[in-house]
Amino acid sequence: MKIKYLSIALFLGVMSTMTAQDRSTPTSNVGIKGGYSLAAVNYDGSGETGQRHGFHVGVYGESFISESFSIQPELMYSQQGYEIKDANGTFTQKLDYINLPVMLKAYPTKNVFLEAGPQIGLAVSHKEEYDGFISGSTERDPNSFDWGMNFGGGFKTNSGISLGVRYHLGLGDLYDNDKAHNRVWQFSVGFDL
Repeated sequence: MKIKYLSIALFLGVMSTMTAQDRSTPTSNVGIKGGYSLAAVNYDGSGETGQRHGFHVGVYGESFISESFSIQPELMYSQQGYEIKDANGTFTQKLDYINLPVMLKAYPTKNVFLEAGPQIGLAVSHKEEYDGFISGSTERDPNSFDWGMNFGGGFKTNSGISLGVRYHLGLGDLYDNDKAHNRVWQFSVGFDL
């Protein structure tokens, strides 16, 4: 619970530091974004699982620190998890997170951006499903805290509409007994408000 409040306080603190910039620096802004997610888990030594299709949605605040660089904290709801198929059926782990990424964005041109930054996440729900010869559910209790790094890029129009792609490289262990880490591709559309 403390992590949740710390994440919200950090997001609000960064948002409140957004101040007016001089004329050579683009203006700071807030917005909403959302899109499609492809999530999987990497098990050390045995490769990556099948992907779970989902979505993500949230808010962001972009504060320019120079003409070509900005800091963008976000507060996002993200559907994650994975799927494992074998001859007997399909196991699906559905994990839903509240994520707090803080991205450093570089604009090599006025409309193209590259981004990288850390992310912490709090699992708000999980559900296991097994569909196969033996029906029922499997109890796998994931850790509620996740962390990692994000890398991405995209295009932002002069009117504030952005298209982006991002890869989340999870570094926190998903389970206590396994070396399993989240891997998520996100394809997003954002709108400055």
